[in-house]
Amino acid sequence: MRSTLITDIAELTTVDPEGRVLTDAAVVVEDERIAWIGPAADAPEADDRVSVEGRAVLPGWVDSHTHLVFDGDRSAEFEARMAGESYAAGGIGVTTSATRAASDDRLAELVRGRVADAVAGGTTYLETKTGYGLTVAEEARHARLLAGLREEGLVDEVTFLGAHLVPPGRDAEDYLDDVVGPMLEAVREHAGWVDVFCDTGAFDAEQTRRVLAAGVAAGLGVRLHGNQIEQGPGVGVAVEFGAASVDHVNHLSDADVEALAGTWAGWDRASATGTPGTVAGCLPACDLSTRAPLAPARRLLDAGIEVSLASNCNPGTSYTTSMNFNVGTAVLQMHLTLAEAVRAATLGGAIGLRAQDRVGSLEVGKRADLHVLDAPAAIHLAYRPGMPLTHAVWRAGRRAV
Repeated sequence: MRSTLITDIAELTTVDPEGRVLTDAAVVVEDERIAWIGPAADAPEADDRVSVEGRAVLPGWVDSHTHLVFDGDRSAEFEARMAGESYAAGGIGVTTSATRAASDDRLAELVRGRVADAVAGGTTYLETKTGYGLTVAEEARHARLLAGLREEGLVDEVTFLGAHLVPPGRDAEDYLDDVVGPMLEAVREHAGWVDVFCDTGAFDAEQTRRVLAAGVAAGLGVRLHGNQIEQGPGVGVAVEFGAASVDHVNHLSDADVEALAGTWAGWDRASATGTPGTVAGCLPACDLSTRAPLAPARRLLDAGIEVSLASNCNPGTSYTTSMNFNVGTAVLQMHLTLAEAVRAATLGGAIGLRAQDRVGSLEVGKRADLHVLDAPAAIHLAYRPGMPLTHAVWRAGRRAV
Protein backbone atom coordinates (compact mmCIF):
# COMPACT_ATOMS: atom_id res chain seq x y z
CA MET A 1 0.00 0.00 0.00
CA ARG A 2 1.64 3.23 -1.20
CA SER A 3 0.65 6.75 -0.29
CA THR A 4 0.75 9.91 -2.38
CA LEU A 5 0.74 13.48 -1.11
CA ILE A 6 -1.01 15.84 -3.53
CA THR A 7 0.02 19.31 -2.45
CA ASP A 8 0.29 22.98 -3.42
CA ILE A 9 -3.48 23.11 -3.98
CA ALA A 10 -4.60 26.74 -4.29
CA GLU A 11 -8.27 25.91 -3.64
CA LEU A 12 -9.67 22.58 -2.47
CA THR A 13 -13.46 22.19 -2.77
CA THR A 14 -14.44 19.26 -0.58
CA VAL A 15 -18.28 19.12 -0.89
CA ASP A 16 -18.11 17.60 2.59
CA PRO A 17 -20.79 18.22 5.29
CA GLU A 18 -19.13 21.50 6.22
CA GLY A 19 -18.89 22.55 2.59
CA ARG A 20 -15.26 23.44 3.14
CA VAL A 21 -13.22 25.30 0.54
CA LEU A 22 -9.61 25.17 1.74
CA THR A 23 -6.74 27.28 0.49
CA ASP A 24 -3.09 26.21 0.35
CA ALA A 25 -4.26 22.65 0.97
CA ALA A 26 -3.10 19.08 0.49
CA VAL A 27 -4.58 15.58 0.22
CA VAL A 28 -3.00 12.23 1.00
CA VAL A 29 -4.16 9.28 -1.06
CA GLU A 30 -3.47 5.79 0.24
CA ASP A 31 -4.31 2.91 -2.08
CA GLU A 32 -7.83 3.73 -3.40
CA ARG A 33 -8.89 5.97 -0.51
CA ILE A 34 -8.39 9.45 0.86
CA ALA A 35 -6.28 9.17 4.01
CA TRP A 36 -5.87 12.82 5.01
CA ILE A 37 -7.03 16.34 4.05
CA GLY A 38 -5.85 19.65 5.46
CA PRO A 39 -3.42 22.58 5.23
CA ALA A 40 -0.36 21.85 3.12
CA ALA A 41 1.90 22.98 5.97
CA ASP A 42 0.52 20.21 8.20
CA ALA A 43 0.59 17.40 5.66
CA PRO A 44 2.08 14.09 6.82
CA GLU A 45 4.86 12.30 4.98
CA ALA A 46 3.95 10.04 2.08
CA ASP A 47 5.74 7.66 -0.25
CA ASP A 48 5.23 9.93 -3.24
CA ARG A 49 4.66 13.64 -3.64
CA VAL A 50 2.84 15.46 -6.47
CA SER A 51 2.63 19.24 -6.65
CA VAL A 52 -0.35 20.67 -8.57
CA GLU A 53 1.43 24.02 -8.56
CA GLY A 54 -1.32 26.31 -7.35
CA ARG A 55 -4.26 24.74 -9.15
CA ALA A 56 -7.78 24.07 -7.88
CA VAL A 57 -8.95 20.58 -6.90
CA LEU A 58 -12.52 19.24 -6.78
CA PRO A 59 -14.10 15.83 -6.30
CA GLY A 60 -14.27 13.93 -9.58
CA TRP A 61 -17.54 14.40 -11.42
CA VAL A 62 -20.25 11.79 -10.86
CA ASP A 63 -22.06 11.37 -14.18
CA SER A 64 -25.28 9.68 -13.13
CA HIS A 65 -27.03 9.45 -16.52
CA THR A 66 -25.40 8.26 -19.76
CA HIS A 67 -26.20 6.06 -22.76
CA LEU A 68 -22.76 4.94 -23.93
CA VAL A 69 -23.57 1.69 -25.77
CA PHE A 70 -24.37 2.83 -29.29
CA ASP A 71 -23.12 2.97 -32.85
CA GLY A 72 -24.17 5.20 -35.70
CA ASP A 73 -24.60 8.90 -36.31
CA ARG A 74 -27.63 11.17 -35.88
CA SER A 75 -26.06 14.46 -36.87
CA ALA A 76 -28.59 14.94 -39.66
CA GLU A 77 -31.40 14.71 -37.10
CA PHE A 78 -29.60 17.25 -34.94
CA GLU A 79 -29.14 19.60 -37.87
CA ALA A 80 -32.84 19.36 -38.72
CA ARG A 81 -33.74 20.11 -35.12
CA MET A 82 -31.53 23.18 -35.16
CA ALA A 83 -33.42 24.24 -38.29
CA GLY A 84 -36.72 24.11 -36.43
CA GLU A 85 -37.97 20.53 -36.30
CA SER A 86 -39.17 19.35 -32.89
CA TYR A 87 -37.62 16.50 -30.94
CA ALA A 88 -39.48 13.18 -30.93
CA ALA A 89 -38.43 10.05 -29.05
CA GLY A 90 -38.73 7.96 -32.22
CA GLY A 91 -35.25 8.96 -33.35
CA ILE A 92 -33.95 6.32 -30.95
CA GLY A 93 -34.86 3.73 -33.59
CA VAL A 94 -32.11 5.01 -35.90
CA THR A 95 -29.49 4.29 -33.25
CA THR A 96 -31.03 0.93 -32.45
CA SER A 97 -30.51 -0.31 -36.01
CA ALA A 98 -26.87 0.76 -36.14
CA THR A 99 -26.13 -0.63 -32.70
CA ARG A 100 -27.64 -4.02 -33.43
CA ALA A 101 -25.38 -4.29 -36.47
CA ALA A 102 -22.18 -3.60 -34.49
CA SER A 103 -19.99 -6.44 -33.23
CA ASP A 104 -19.19 -6.94 -29.57
CA ASP A 105 -15.64 -5.74 -30.16
CA ARG A 106 -16.86 -2.66 -32.00
CA LEU A 107 -19.28 -1.70 -29.23
CA ALA A 108 -16.70 -2.29 -26.50
CA GLU A 109 -14.20 -0.12 -28.39
CA LEU A 110 -16.76 2.68 -28.72
CA VAL A 111 -17.71 2.58 -25.02
CA ARG A 112 -14.05 2.55 -23.98
CA GLY A 113 -13.43 5.64 -26.07
CA ARG A 114 -16.38 7.48 -24.57
CA VAL A 115 -15.34 6.57 -21.04
CA ALA A 116 -11.81 7.78 -21.80
CA ASP A 117 -13.22 11.09 -23.01
CA ALA A 118 -15.32 11.41 -19.86
CA VAL A 119 -12.38 10.70 -17.56
CA ALA A 120 -10.22 13.16 -19.51
CA GLY A 121 -12.84 15.78 -18.58
CA GLY A 122 -12.81 14.98 -14.87
CA THR A 123 -15.50 12.29 -14.59
CA THR A 124 -14.51 9.57 -12.16
CA TYR A 125 -17.79 7.72 -11.44
CA LEU A 126 -20.40 7.03 -14.08
CA GLU A 127 -23.62 5.23 -14.75
CA THR A 128 -24.62 3.96 -18.17
CA LYS A 129 -27.61 2.16 -19.64
CA THR A 130 -28.70 -0.43 -22.11
CA GLY A 131 -31.61 0.64 -24.30
CA TYR A 132 -30.41 0.62 -27.89
CA GLY A 133 -30.92 -3.12 -28.34
CA LEU A 134 -34.66 -3.52 -27.69
CA THR A 135 -34.67 -7.27 -28.27
CA VAL A 136 -34.01 -9.94 -25.69
CA ALA A 137 -30.74 -11.00 -27.32
CA GLU A 138 -29.46 -7.45 -27.87
CA GLU A 139 -30.34 -6.09 -24.45
CA ALA A 140 -28.66 -9.12 -22.88
CA ARG A 141 -25.59 -8.58 -25.07
CA HIS A 142 -25.29 -4.94 -24.07
CA ALA A 143 -25.80 -5.71 -20.38
CA ARG A 144 -23.07 -8.36 -20.49
CA LEU A 145 -20.72 -5.95 -22.23
CA LEU A 146 -21.30 -3.26 -19.62
CA ALA A 147 -20.92 -5.72 -16.74
CA GLY A 148 -17.56 -6.71 -18.16
CA LEU A 149 -16.45 -3.09 -18.36
CA ARG A 150 -17.68 -2.58 -14.80
CA GLU A 151 -15.44 -5.44 -13.69
CA GLU A 152 -12.54 -3.63 -15.36
CA GLY A 153 -13.38 -0.46 -13.45
CA LEU A 154 -14.35 1.51 -16.55
CA VAL A 155 -18.01 2.02 -15.66
CA ASP A 156 -19.48 1.95 -12.17
CA GLU A 157 -23.26 1.50 -12.46
CA VAL A 158 -25.28 -0.41 -15.07
CA THR A 159 -28.95 0.33 -15.75
CA PHE A 160 -31.42 -1.80 -17.71
CA LEU A 161 -33.44 0.42 -20.08
CA GLY A 162 -35.26 -2.14 -22.19
CA ALA A 163 -38.29 0.16 -21.92
CA HIS A 164 -36.59 2.94 -23.86
CA LEU A 165 -38.99 2.85 -26.79
CA VAL A 166 -41.41 0.44 -28.47
CA PRO A 167 -39.48 -0.97 -31.45
CA PRO A 168 -41.02 -0.31 -34.87
CA GLY A 169 -43.48 -3.01 -35.85
CA ARG A 170 -44.06 -4.16 -32.26
CA ASP A 171 -47.23 -3.78 -30.20
CA ALA A 172 -46.44 -1.99 -26.94
CA GLU A 173 -48.01 -4.54 -24.61
CA ASP A 174 -46.53 -7.45 -26.51
CA TYR A 175 -43.11 -5.83 -26.36
CA LEU A 176 -43.46 -5.23 -22.63
CA ASP A 177 -44.15 -8.94 -22.20
CA ASP A 178 -40.57 -9.41 -23.39
CA VAL A 179 -39.22 -6.56 -21.25
CA VAL A 180 -40.65 -7.85 -17.96
CA GLY A 181 -40.13 -11.50 -18.87
CA PRO A 182 -37.17 -12.99 -20.76
CA MET A 183 -35.36 -9.66 -21.26
CA LEU A 184 -35.34 -8.81 -17.57
CA GLU A 185 -34.34 -12.37 -16.71
CA ALA A 186 -31.42 -12.14 -19.13
CA VAL A 187 -30.05 -8.84 -17.78
CA ARG A 188 -30.83 -8.94 -14.07
CA GLU A 189 -27.49 -10.43 -13.05
CA HIS A 190 -25.60 -7.72 -14.93
CA ALA A 191 -27.56 -4.59 -13.95
CA GLY A 192 -28.18 -2.76 -10.69
CA TRP A 193 -31.02 -0.54 -11.88
CA VAL A 194 -34.17 -0.55 -13.98
CA ASP A 195 -35.25 2.54 -15.93
CA VAL A 196 -38.21 3.51 -18.15
CA PHE A 197 -38.74 6.39 -20.57
CA CYS A 198 -42.12 7.58 -19.28
CA ASP A 199 -43.11 10.37 -21.65
CA THR A 200 -44.93 11.27 -24.83
CA GLY A 201 -43.96 8.89 -27.63
CA ALA A 202 -42.56 6.29 -25.24
CA PHE A 203 -44.41 4.62 -22.31
CA ASP A 204 -47.44 5.72 -20.30
CA ALA A 205 -47.91 5.54 -16.54
CA GLU A 206 -49.41 2.05 -16.39
CA GLN A 207 -46.82 0.61 -18.71
CA THR A 208 -44.10 2.26 -16.65
CA ARG A 209 -45.51 0.83 -13.43
CA ARG A 210 -45.53 -2.64 -14.97
CA VAL A 211 -41.83 -2.47 -15.84
CA LEU A 212 -40.74 -0.90 -12.57
CA ALA A 213 -42.68 -3.44 -10.51
CA ALA A 214 -40.98 -6.27 -12.37
CA GLY A 215 -37.58 -4.65 -11.90
CA VAL A 216 -38.13 -4.21 -8.17
CA ALA A 217 -39.23 -7.85 -7.89
CA ALA A 218 -35.97 -8.80 -9.60
CA GLY A 219 -33.97 -6.86 -7.01
CA LEU A 220 -33.12 -3.80 -9.12
CA GLY A 221 -33.15 -0.21 -7.95
CA VAL A 222 -35.45 2.27 -9.70
CA ARG A 223 -34.56 5.18 -11.99
CA LEU A 224 -36.82 7.01 -14.43
CA HIS A 225 -36.78 9.26 -17.48
CA GLY A 226 -39.68 11.64 -16.90
CA ASN A 227 -41.26 14.96 -17.81
CA GLN A 228 -38.82 15.68 -20.62
CA ILE A 229 -41.09 16.28 -23.58
CA GLU A 230 -44.13 17.53 -21.69
CA GLN A 231 -45.65 17.62 -18.23
CA GLY A 232 -46.92 14.13 -17.47
CA PRO A 233 -47.01 11.25 -14.98
CA GLY A 234 -43.28 10.50 -14.79
CA VAL A 235 -42.49 12.32 -11.56
CA GLY A 236 -45.57 10.93 -9.83
CA VAL A 237 -44.67 7.35 -10.79
CA ALA A 238 -41.06 7.88 -9.72
CA VAL A 239 -42.17 9.08 -6.29
CA GLU A 240 -44.68 6.23 -6.02
CA PHE A 241 -41.88 3.68 -6.53
CA GLY A 242 -39.33 5.45 -4.34
CA ALA A 243 -37.04 5.98 -7.32
CA ALA A 244 -33.48 7.03 -6.58
CA SER A 245 -33.79 9.61 -9.35
CA VAL A 246 -36.12 10.96 -12.00
CA ASP A 247 -34.20 12.61 -14.80
CA HIS A 248 -34.90 15.36 -17.34
CA VAL A 249 -37.73 17.06 -15.32
CA ASN A 250 -38.10 19.90 -17.81
CA HIS A 251 -41.86 20.27 -17.40
CA LEU A 252 -43.05 20.24 -13.79
CA SER A 253 -46.31 21.16 -12.15
CA ASP A 254 -46.55 22.53 -8.64
CA ALA A 255 -47.81 19.09 -7.60
CA ASP A 256 -44.70 17.44 -9.10
CA VAL A 257 -42.39 19.72 -7.15
CA GLU A 258 -44.37 19.18 -3.96
CA ALA A 259 -44.29 15.40 -4.44
CA LEU A 260 -40.53 15.38 -4.98
CA ALA A 261 -39.97 17.64 -1.97
CA GLY A 262 -42.01 15.27 0.19
CA THR A 263 -39.54 12.46 -0.43
CA TRP A 264 -36.78 14.40 1.36
CA ALA A 265 -38.44 14.67 4.77
CA GLY A 266 -35.99 12.15 6.27
CA TRP A 267 -32.85 13.74 4.83
CA ASP A 268 -30.46 16.26 6.36
CA ARG A 269 -29.06 18.11 3.38
CA ALA A 270 -26.34 19.91 5.34
CA SER A 271 -24.77 16.68 6.57
CA ALA A 272 -25.94 14.48 3.67
CA THR A 273 -27.29 11.93 6.12
CA GLY A 274 -30.60 10.21 6.68
CA THR A 275 -32.91 8.62 4.15
CA PRO A 276 -32.45 10.13 0.68
CA GLY A 277 -35.46 10.87 -1.49
CA THR A 278 -35.86 11.02 -5.25
CA VAL A 279 -33.13 13.13 -6.84
CA ALA A 280 -34.17 15.44 -9.67
CA GLY A 281 -31.68 14.80 -12.44
CA CYS A 282 -31.05 17.83 -14.66
CA LEU A 283 -29.43 17.34 -18.07
CA PRO A 284 -28.64 20.80 -19.42
CA ALA A 285 -26.62 19.71 -22.47
CA CYS A 286 -29.65 17.72 -23.60
CA ASP A 287 -31.96 20.67 -22.99
CA LEU A 288 -29.79 22.88 -25.17
CA SER A 289 -29.48 20.23 -27.89
CA THR A 290 -33.26 19.77 -28.07
CA ARG A 291 -34.03 23.46 -27.53
CA ALA A 292 -36.16 22.49 -24.57
CA PRO A 293 -36.69 24.74 -21.57
CA LEU A 294 -33.87 24.19 -19.12
CA ALA A 295 -34.87 22.05 -16.17
CA PRO A 296 -35.91 24.30 -13.24
CA ALA A 297 -32.96 23.45 -11.01
CA ARG A 298 -33.24 26.68 -9.00
CA ARG A 299 -36.89 26.01 -8.20
CA LEU A 300 -36.11 22.41 -7.22
CA LEU A 301 -33.26 23.34 -4.89
CA ASP A 302 -35.33 26.05 -3.26
CA ALA A 303 -38.00 23.41 -2.54
CA GLY A 304 -35.45 21.30 -0.64
CA ILE A 305 -34.92 18.71 -3.37
CA GLU A 306 -31.48 17.29 -4.12
CA VAL A 307 -30.51 17.98 -7.72
CA SER A 308 -27.96 16.21 -9.89
CA LEU A 309 -26.27 17.33 -13.09
CA ALA A 310 -25.38 14.69 -15.66
CA SER A 311 -24.25 14.60 -19.28
CA ASN A 312 -26.93 12.27 -20.73
CA CYS A 313 -24.31 11.35 -23.34
CA ASN A 314 -26.19 9.80 -26.27
CA PRO A 315 -26.08 10.14 -30.07
CA GLY A 316 -29.38 11.93 -30.60
CA THR A 317 -29.87 14.62 -28.00
CA SER A 318 -26.66 15.14 -26.01
CA TYR A 319 -23.54 13.88 -27.72
CA THR A 320 -21.11 15.02 -25.04
CA THR A 321 -19.48 13.64 -21.91
CA SER A 322 -18.36 17.09 -20.74
CA MET A 323 -19.47 17.63 -17.18
CA ASN A 324 -17.45 20.86 -17.16
CA PHE A 325 -19.85 22.17 -19.81
CA ASN A 326 -22.90 21.13 -17.80
CA VAL A 327 -21.59 22.75 -14.62
CA GLY A 328 -20.78 25.97 -16.45
CA THR A 329 -24.23 25.98 -18.03
CA ALA A 330 -25.90 25.44 -14.64
CA VAL A 331 -24.18 28.53 -13.28
CA LEU A 332 -24.59 30.71 -16.35
CA GLN A 333 -28.12 29.81 -17.38
CA MET A 334 -29.86 27.82 -14.62
CA HIS A 335 -29.15 30.31 -11.80
CA LEU A 336 -27.21 27.90 -9.58
CA THR A 337 -24.31 29.17 -7.53
CA LEU A 338 -20.96 27.58 -8.24
CA ALA A 339 -21.18 25.61 -4.99
CA GLU A 340 -24.64 24.32 -5.89
CA ALA A 341 -23.58 23.30 -9.38
CA VAL A 342 -20.46 21.51 -8.16
CA ARG A 343 -22.46 19.67 -5.51
CA ALA A 344 -25.07 18.63 -8.09
CA ALA A 345 -22.36 17.27 -10.41
CA THR A 346 -20.62 15.36 -7.62
CA LEU A 347 -22.52 14.54 -4.43
CA GLY A 348 -25.94 15.05 -6.06
CA GLY A 349 -25.14 12.43 -8.67
CA ALA A 350 -23.76 10.12 -6.02
CA ILE A 351 -26.95 10.42 -3.97
CA GLY A 352 -28.96 9.68 -7.11
CA LEU A 353 -26.94 6.47 -7.46
CA ARG A 354 -27.09 5.76 -3.72
CA ALA A 355 -23.29 5.88 -3.72
CA GLN A 356 -22.89 8.92 -1.45
CA ASP A 357 -21.07 6.90 1.21
CA ARG A 358 -18.33 6.07 -1.31
CA VAL A 359 -17.97 8.94 -3.76
CA GLY A 360 -19.12 12.48 -4.50
CA SER A 361 -17.05 14.42 -1.94
CA LEU A 362 -13.50 14.64 -0.68
CA GLU A 363 -13.57 13.08 2.76
CA VAL A 364 -11.26 10.75 4.62
CA GLY A 365 -12.22 7.15 3.86
CA LYS A 366 -13.98 7.88 0.59
CA ARG A 367 -12.70 6.80 -2.80
CA ALA A 368 -9.85 8.99 -3.97
CA ASP A 369 -11.51 10.61 -7.00
CA LEU A 370 -9.93 14.02 -7.63
CA HIS A 371 -10.26 16.51 -10.47
CA VAL A 372 -7.47 19.06 -10.84
CA LEU A 373 -8.33 22.17 -12.85
CA ASP A 374 -5.83 24.14 -14.87
CA ALA A 375 -7.03 27.19 -12.97
CA PRO A 376 -6.55 28.58 -9.45
CA ALA A 377 -10.26 28.41 -8.52
CA ALA A 378 -13.32 26.39 -9.47
CA ILE A 379 -15.27 29.45 -10.58
CA HIS A 380 -13.23 29.33 -13.78
CA LEU A 381 -15.58 26.55 -14.93
CA ALA A 382 -18.22 29.24 -15.52
CA TYR A 383 -15.93 32.26 -15.85
CA ARG A 384 -14.13 30.64 -18.81
CA PRO A 385 -16.87 28.53 -20.41
CA GLY A 386 -15.85 25.93 -22.94
CA MET A 387 -12.15 26.06 -22.11
CA PRO A 388 -10.26 22.76 -21.60
CA LEU A 389 -9.72 23.21 -17.87
CA THR A 390 -9.04 19.63 -16.73
CA HIS A 391 -5.36 19.30 -15.83
CA ALA A 392 -5.21 15.96 -13.98
CA VAL A 393 -7.54 13.27 -12.67
CA TRP A 394 -7.17 10.63 -9.99
CA ARG A 395 -9.74 7.82 -10.21
CA ALA A 396 -9.93 5.36 -7.31
CA GLY A 397 -6.49 6.46 -6.19
CA ARG A 398 -4.77 6.06 -9.54
CA ARG A 399 -3.77 8.93 -11.73
CA ALA A 400 -5.83 8.57 -14.90
CA VAL A 401 -4.99 11.87 -16.63
